[in-house]
Amino acid sequence: MDIPQAMDALRQRAVFVKESLHKSQTITDNMVSILGSFDHRLSALETAMRPTQAEAKILRGPHEDLESYLGAVDQLRSNIRFFSSKKSFKASEGIINHANNLLAKAISKLEEEFKHLLTNYSKPVEPDRLFECLPNSLRPSNAGKQSEGGGKHSEKKSSETATFSLPTLIPPRVIPLLHDLAQQMVQAGHQQQLFRIYRKLGVERLSKDDVQKMQWEVLEAKIGNWIHYMRIAVKLLISGEKKICDQIFDGVDSLRSQCFAEVTASSVAMLLSFGEAIAKSKRSPEKLFVLLDMYEIMRELQPEIEILFESKACTEMREAAMNLAKRLAQTAQETFVDFEEAVEKDATKTTVMDGTVHPLTSYVINYVKFLYDYQSTLKQLFHEFDPNDPEGQLAIITTRIMQALQSNLDGKSKQYKDPALTQLFLMNNIHYIVRSVRRSEAKDMLGDDWVQIHRRIVQQHANQYKRISWAKILQCLTIQGGENNSGVSRSVVKDRFKTFNDQIEELHQRQSQWTVPDSELRESLRLAVAEVLLPAYRSFLKRFGPMIENGKNPHKYIAYSPEHLEHMLGEFFESKIWGDQKR
Repeated sequence: MDIPQAMDALRQRAVFVKESLHKSQTITDNMVSILGSFDHRLSALETAMRPTQAEAKILRGPHEDLESYLGAVDQLRSNIRFFSSKKSFKASEGIINHANNLLAKAISKLEEEFKHLLTNYSKPVEPDRLFECLPNSLRPSNAGKQSEGGGKHSEKKSSETATFSLPTLIPPRVIPLLHDLAQQMVQAGHQQQLFRIYRKLGVERLSKDDVQKMQWEVLEAKIGNWIHYMRIAVKLLISGEKKICDQIFDGVDSLRSQCFAEVTASSVAMLLSFGEAIAKSKRSPEKLFVLLDMYEIMRELQPEIEILFESKACTEMREAAMNLAKRLAQTAQETFVDFEEAVEKDATKTTVMDGTVHPLTSYVINYVKFLYDYQSTLKQLFHEFDPNDPEGQLAIITTRIMQALQSNLDGKSKQYKDPALTQLFLMNNIHYIVRSVRRSEAKDMLGDDWVQIHRRIVQQHANQYKRISWAKILQCLTIQGGENNSGVSRSVVKDRFKTFNDQIEELHQRQSQWTVPDSELRESLRLAVAEVLLPAYRSFLKRFGPMIENGKNPHKYIAYSPEHLEHMLGEFFESKIWGDQKR
């Protein structure tokens, strides 16, 4: 006999008994009441059994009408609870087994629907759409223009208050459905089947050796991309994922944090592993600025990382991110020491023949200027190692780099055979350093005293140049003699004029090939020479010129007028070849 027939027979039997009892005057009202209650329970039983007729609906699946399907599943659970509490019914065990099998099929269908919704609605977000979620200043097209260092950090400051709009990872209308499905799966104990969410970013997993083999230009571009990926991953994708997890698993806290950890772990690990590979690769001066860029992004993202990964399930990711920031800071700190040593020991054979600013000088000064674009980052970095005086650390490092450069320049200056060119070289290079420092933020760090001391050093080298180059020639223009040149022979005067002419021509030929690149310094040096040379020559010409002019071939000895000399001085330090001038 099937269940509906059994129930019908049972009801007829109950009605019959009840009617019989009513006829008997000897039965109490209590008995009537109890049997009436039994009739009610039978009615409830029939209601409970009715959803088994919806078996076909459950087997069809939830795709057509998820809401009513979930209602049918709830009713099925209710049936199982009812019969589980009525073990005295002979039919209970069979009904419970049948209902449990049906429930398992229903949950399987719901799991398929959960996957179907995620597959259809949770697609990887196109990069262009992700970039649109970033503030203008942080989009790659603009960020590329920042690589020169200059305006980079003004843009960074504005990014701290910029608005990031989360991308739509899953349409809002689908999330409540996913939430309801998740709740059903949790009730069925199917938590593991829920760990199915994430989109992977285009980041390679590179090892330290891979990084080492890579050309610098290629690696630099990859690091630039990594910085964008980190910002997009944390501020957009992982934040969006957290929001979705919170909504889908609302009310199931343990599962919510565990699921979020599961779906983000591999992507986070891949992103951080790239940073680790860079931090652990062989140090070199040019890597310092990308290390600082990477350290910056980790510091920028730290507040979000701490909030997103605050749960116990995310501890490993949170600590890995914090450790990467520390590792980058440490590698940057070590790179400073390497750079200082490299500057001091630089043994490049490049000799600047004209005594101009050495490539090493301009390289180091540009390096220091770039450092000051990262001033706030450096203070933060030094704070990790010396919380008491991070600003002092930057001043110390800058001073030591400058000392290392000057020490190296002293060594390079000794390569010149002409001691006057040695002095000109040192004057040019120290002047370049002082002028660059005065025009940069390093001036505040090194202080006015440093600037004044080094300006005096420039002047000392200029004075030494004048003494070495011009002392001998000025001696030609002095002859000890009595009044009216008595006791001074014409031959001595002729010899002095001839020696002066030879020396001035030789000096002009050589030193017009030398260079003083700074126009102000060049003019002041020419003027300093002219202020000594021209009055001495005019005086000598006035005093001894008549002795020559009255003799034979005066132009052979008086080859230059003061005006001609002044014009020649105007050609000194122009890096011009004398032979070209003559032609």
